[in-house]
Amino acid sequence: MPLMRSSGVLLHPTCFPGRFGIGELGAEAHRFIEFLVQSGQQYWQVLPLGPTGYGNSPYASYSSMAGNPLLISLEALRDRGLLEESDFANADGFWIDCVDFDRVYAFKAPLWRKACDAFKHQSDEQRDFADFCTRKAFWLEDYALFMALKHENGGKSWYEWEPELMQSKPDAIEAARIRLQEEIYYQKFLQYEFFKQWVALKEHANENGVQIIGDIPIYVAHDSADVWANSENFRLDPETGHPELMAGVPPDYFSATGQLWGNPIYDWNYLESTDFKWWVQRFEAMLDLVDWIRIDHFRGLEAYWAVPQGEETAMNGNWIEAPGDQFFQMLNTKLGKLPILAEDLGVITPEVEALRDKYEFPGMKILHFAFGSDPGNPYLPFNYPRNCVVYTGTHDNDTTIGWYEQLSDYERGNLWNYMGCIGQQGIHWDLIRVAMSSVAVLSIIPMQDLMGLGANTRMNVPGQAEGNWGWRYRSEMLNDEIRDRFASLTHLFGRAPHRKRD
Repeated sequence: MPLMRSSGVLLHPTCFPGRFGIGELGAEAHRFIEFLVQSGQQYWQVLPLGPTGYGNSPYASYSSMAGNPLLISLEALRDRGLLEESDFANADGFWIDCVDFDRVYAFKAPLWRKACDAFKHQSDEQRDFADFCTRKAFWLEDYALFMALKHENGGKSWYEWEPELMQSKPDAIEAARIRLQEEIYYQKFLQYEFFKQWVALKEHANENGVQIIGDIPIYVAHDSADVWANSENFRLDPETGHPELMAGVPPDYFSATGQLWGNPIYDWNYLESTDFKWWVQRFEAMLDLVDWIRIDHFRGLEAYWAVPQGEETAMNGNWIEAPGDQFFQMLNTKLGKLPILAEDLGVITPEVEALRDKYEFPGMKILHFAFGSDPGNPYLPFNYPRNCVVYTGTHDNDTTIGWYEQLSDYERGNLWNYMGCIGQQGIHWDLIRVAMSSVAVLSIIPMQDLMGLGANTRMNVPGQAEGNWGWRYRSEMLNDEIRDRFASLTHLFGRAPHRKRD
């Protein structure tokens, strides 16, 4: 269905409050859904939901199709008899406002294994588990084996394993499946539990008129089941497994030397020869989790920045054309017209805009980018098309308060002239009002801006490898005052649901 005028909130599930050091898919997640409903919101946008590796970035996952076990609610496992309350005796001392990922993992991992052992004796769920494994087999088999092998190899990246396993030789793979069957079962159990809890949360949202916007990064992590099990899809050195070409973007707003992500570039010629089978499966897997899909770095589907192996920055790359039109034609043929949003930020050319507009994908507008130039700035609201999504900022931006405090005199002057005056409720509510009042069909507000939080709650600093992704809010911060103010603006600017909740 096409987007109707509406609004929502950007918040990753790791940000929920809770007793175990990280947000989970339990009571606080369901409380957040109630907040969305009561404030008239119809969309919840999340970051990628996969299991994260070094740096804890959702954009560097061990799988583009699996879920992050860290999000599994331990209390939900307790309520099903897989854990006991006494197992949580040492659940104290966790950071309240930020995630200590290493400590959280060290606490949770033994409890996951205990829960898995108990699960094996719950005969009433074994059929559901077997059905889940069958439905998800197209990615789950490779992922579970990948994680089992990673565990066996002390966490080493797949391109550091012995050659027979690194290159997925059939005899070595079959032997590993037999040798590691207990660990493979455990990895499948974690995915079963993640999906069980996520589906319950999504049903809660959908039943109350809230749709979930997921995020599909155009690239996948080098150290991932995706690359290891489907190496033919990527431009890799067959002997070492290292990328021949690395992904990134040239110098831009965020970095004077560009961003060198290091992900392997796709072999688009090969992918096209398969009718983009792996990509089609990836979208199918995403649609099991979410209602809408935001394609991160959409422009890379028209042309992508390729940096030779060995470069230390993204400056010395070049643009290579991608078969984006053929790709979206195939997606439409296989899956029908898809609910896609295009992250069209950065170096955008007329060709990228033409690809976006041909398939009627809404693009993105960021208010933080609006005040640094002249009235022709495409991020100023009077220049928006209706078919776009407006944000105060994204997960890659500072919070609005942090952004405002660092503005140059020139940008601040432009902002003041545009606004006419600065309200007493804070610059964050001023910018939220601008976003909500714009013609953009959808307005998405980061939770940090609703709460009026500063730069210390920023989710990510692009180009900074560590210290990101950790922010969490406290339960009492999601209060009635924010709910009511947000609901008022949502109604005032015609973004509230047309039907009342039953």
